Amino acid sequence: MLVDATAVPADRGGVGRYVDELLPALQTEGADLVVVCQAHDVAHYQRLLPGVELLAAPAGIGRRPARLAWEQVGLPLLARRARADVLHCPHYTMPLAGGLPVVTTLHDATFFTHPELHLAVKRRFFTTWTRVSLTRAARCITPSAATRQELVRVAGADPARVDVAHLGVDAARFHVPSDAERAAVREHLGLPGPYVGFLGTLEPRKNVPALIRAWSALTDPPALVLAGGRGWDAEVDRAAAEVPDTHRLLRPGYLPLEMLAGFLGEATVVAYPSLGEGFGLPVLEAMASGAPVLTTRLLSLPEVGGDAVAYTEPDAPAITVALRDLLADPVRRAELAAAGRARAASFDWRACARAHLTAYAAAAAA
Repeated sequence: MLVDATAVPADRGGVGRYVDELLPALQTEGADLVVVCQAHDVAHYQRLLPGVELLAAPAGIGRRPARLAWEQVGLPLLARRARADVLHCPHYTMPLAGGLPVVTTLHDATFFTHPELHLAVKRRFFTTWTRVSLTRAARCITPSAATRQELVRVAGADPARVDVAHLGVDAARFHVPSDAERAAVREHLGLPGPYVGFLGTLEPRKNVPALIRAWSALTDPPALVLAGGRGWDAEVDRAAAEVPDTHRLLRPGYLPLEMLAGFLGEATVVAYPSLGEGFGLPVLEAMASGAPVLTTRLLSLPEVGGDAVAYTEPDAPAITVALRDLLADPVRRAELAAAGRARAASFDWRACARAHLTAYAAAAAA
């Protein structure tokens, strides 16, 4: 089994988190792994995967066009030299003439269902490659049943060739934070009082402007902390400019991975009013960290949150009411925090790895 980790970004977000969690779980499950990665990631994967054979891709593939060109020619050659029986491409794209079965992960259907929430160039790229992989890959993997269902509906996917592998949560990393972890987050943020937390890239589908306006409509609320990359949603800046002087809005950018449990678990409420997710990992990680979570019922989010989170419609007035109710009800918040921890425990990276191994076996057999 050869896994192509060359698409992992430098900040290790998104596909990076998925690959970095999946590979050790596959190793633990006994998979016979070979991993190809970019040269600057070799030391990282040596620490993460002791004993696994690592192959370094050419140094010149750091830019996406070069990586995609190498994927079509160099990756199949490398896979054959490694005598791989299956190739896993974990981020939409795949070699068109690889000479061996390919499994491709399709993380999200919102490029089809919510095209207005994506940059046009990204929308064209990912819809095209999703259709290619659904047609050419031996198997495709999605992180939720909702994503598979949407791909069947909008992209003509054959459900018999698409496998669901729910993502997991690392309980050693995401847990009810200690006093020291809480203090470290507060010192980093320079914030002694309570706060509503958000974690994610500030892009249109995260619905952050509606969250800002909903929170702004509250009387004397806790601070609002928007953690994550800036993304490309210009409406966030416009909404932030309208925040009353009586309110405190913080945008600290990326937080270190080791600080996330403290950030999520210390929040009075974690608000994630997304307009659509392929899975919704921040919701799961907040639940595991003991936070009461407010999210929406759109696409995969109820599949993750179940009855252990509070729900709202995605418009600002509805979010205002839902936030106000949660902030005023400590008993309800405690109930959600306990239910969230219990539900999060059922999402395990080893179970995710086993679902991948089933898909690999089916691809090899086909």
